This record gives sequence, C-alpha cells and structure tokens, in this order.
Amino acid sequence: MNPPNLKREQWAWYSYDWGNSAFSTTVVTLFLGPYLTSLAKTAAGADGYIHPLGIAIEPRALWSYLIALSVILQVLFLPLVGAVADYGRRKREMLGGLVFVGVFATASMFFMHGEHYLWGAGLFLIANLMFGASIVIYNAFLPEIAPPEQRDSVSSIGWGMGYLGGGTLLALNLYLYSNADAFGLSEGMAVRISLCSAGIWWGLFTIPAYLGLHNHAGGRELPAGETYLTIGLKQVLALFRDLRHYPQALLFLVAFLLYNDAIQTVISLSSQFGSDQLGMSMGSLTKAILMVQFVAFFGATGFNFLAKWIGAKNSVVVALLIWTAVLVYIYVSVKTESEFFILAFLIAIVMGGSQALSRSLFSQLIPKGREAEYFSLYEISDKGTSWISPLFFGLALQITGNYRLAILSLVLFFLAGLLVLVRVDIAKGIKEAGNA
Repeated sequence: MNPPNLKREQWAWYSYDWGNSAFSTTVVTLFLGPYLTSLAKTAAGADGYIHPLGIAIEPRALWSYLIALSVILQVLFLPLVGAVADYGRRKREMLGGLVFVGVFATASMFFMHGEHYLWGAGLFLIANLMFGASIVIYNAFLPEIAPPEQRDSVSSIGWGMGYLGGGTLLALNLYLYSNADAFGLSEGMAVRISLCSAGIWWGLFTIPAYLGLHNHAGGRELPAGETYLTIGLKQVLALFRDLRHYPQALLFLVAFLLYNDAIQTVISLSSQFGSDQLGMSMGSLTKAILMVQFVAFFGATGFNFLAKWIGAKNSVVVALLIWTAVLVYIYVSVKTESEFFILAFLIAIVMGGSQALSRSLFSQLIPKGREAEYFSLYEISDKGTSWISPLFFGLALQITGNYRLAILSLVLFFLAGLLVLVRVDIAKGIKEAGNA
C-alpha cells in the first residue's frame, strides 16, 4: 500500500503528463508545421526563398530544419539541466521555471501572423527546449514517488493520462478549426487560438504537479568558487565517465536508441504515408490521430497488466515483436483507408506500452540521487537521435522509390534493438546501480 502522501504525489505527477502532452499533439504533431510553412511562403522573396540570417531556405524545408536545430540544442542543454537538478536537489522549482518559460513561448504563438515566421521559429525553439528539459525533470521524479514494484504501473498510468490529456485538447481544437466559419473565425485565427490553448493547457495542469510534488532530498552546498553552471558542466563530464560503471544501463540505452528511434519514425511518417501513398484527406488523417490518442491510453494500461504477468522487459520484447509485425502488415496489406485505420489502431495499442515500460525499466538501472542526470541521456536517446531512422528511411525511399519497401526497412532497427535488449540483465543492472 502507498502512504497517502506518496499516492497524492503520483496523482500530481500524472497531472503534468496530462498537461504537457498538449504541446506534442496540438503544436508539434498537427498545427505548427503547416502554419509556420504558410507564413514562410508568404515572406518568401522573388526567388521563392526566405533568408533568415542571410541563408537561403526553401519555405517548405523550414520546419524540418527547425526540428533538427531543436534536437541539437537539446543534446547540448539536457545533460546540463539534469546535472544541475541532481546537484541542487530543487527539481520541483526547476520544473516550475522551465514550464513557465515554455508556456509563455507557446502561448505567444498566438501573435504569429503575416510574414512573422522568424517570430514563430524562435518561439518554437524556446518552447521545445523547455519542453524537453521539463520532461527530464519529470521523469527523474519517478524513482522518488514510486517504489520499484509499482514503477511499471505508475509509469504506464502517466503515459496513459498523457494520451488522454493531449487527445482531449486536440479534439477541442480540431472542432474549433473545423467549424471556424461558424465561430466567425478565419482558419489562421483558429490555428493561432489552438496554439495558444496548448500553452495555457500545459500551464494549468502543471499547477497541481507543482503543488503536489516535493523535493525528496536535501541540497548540497556548492564548493567555494563554483556556480550551478560550472558544477553542472563538471557533473556532465563525470556522468559520461561514470557510465562505464553501469554497463547494463548503457546496454539498455543502446537498445532504446535503436528501437525507439524506429518507433518515432513510424509515428511521424504514418500520416505522410496515408496522405501521399493512400491519398487520404486531412479530415480522415486527423480522425486517425485522435483515435490513436485515446486507444493508446488502453494500450499503455494493458501492457502494464502484461508486465505484472511476464515482467516489464519481456513485455517490451513482445511490444517490439508486434511493432515488427505492424511494419510487415504495412508492406503487405495497407492499401485502403479502412486498412490504415486498422494500422493506426495497432500502433496505438503497442505505442504507449513500449515507451512506458522502457521508462520504468531504465529507472531501475540508474544510481539513486542522480536520476535527472541519467534521464537527460534517456531523453537524448528519445529526441536527439531521431534522425537515424528517418535518414535510413529517406535513403531507402530514394533508392527504391517505394514507400512500402522503405517502411519495411525499419524492421532492421526493431530487430537490432530487440537483440541488444535481450542481452540486458535487469537484475544485474539493479545491483550495479546500488538499488534494492
């Protein structure tokens, strides 16, 4: 049984997942990319290019370049955030500060219009960096609010609540966008309101998290002549040196890098496949996205029950085998809109479970008191390496000219991740980290 205060902290933790997921669904997945591209096209010169900082960029490429730049910034910034959070032991306050900046940047997207693509690009870079950093802190709370035997369950519920929260706001925003005329709004204004709403939603549901979560250890005094920045940089260097003492955690990170990269690629390219290959309308694609959000809640909770039966690692192995089968299904059978919805349903079932249980597994393999540092590496494996599979996919598509063969090629990443994962000795890794 959980002590009442620990149970309250878990619900506060869930609240943050409910809130921050709106940024992923409403801003990143659906609205910002197309809207920012339209602003860039409006601002293009006679040559058809925009010229930020004197660099000629095709407007349609702006969004992908921004994603790549935000990834680079996260790779540089997140380990420092993790190190400072663990050294100062003020995770709750850091979470609040990061969210405040991210929420302000996201809500300010309301003022993007006309040719203000640079304004929107800057706001996205700030918001996405704060989002990634806040997730590092958020994940680092997991070992503190859930004992090992409950960690799979708590992580799965958190993922599930995120899908519900992100899906709820996305449904409201899609309703607003689809009925913009009835509300006397232009499509552009409906998009701007939706982007702003994601920031407000994110901020509102951070309040219960901030009030309900607590710092679980006393801070350490800074050595003479040091600042949090300098000590954070030193901790980052120490983190990479110390990884060799936790070989099972490192092995798991490699496995996660491989299979999660493929997961992110399938998720991000599914709508493109539906649009370009199957000729689906935006309305049908958005219905599929909404279905995924809500079905994924049951997928995350369902895999939690599976983990209680066969263990978390074995459950992730099952999930990866299903992912592999999904890619084969795309290659063999997905030729109509109804078959695409079956595909989306299958992805939703397995998506949350594989990611939630991976997070709880990793939390068992890292040393106590350094959770944020190690979760910064985990988050980089999630965000900072998501170019590998897309690059592989692009090369396969360019060489073969066939969407289905290109998607099937991603099986290699799932199988490679699976082969590395089965070599991870969870019990040995727990002992290496000094955990019970």
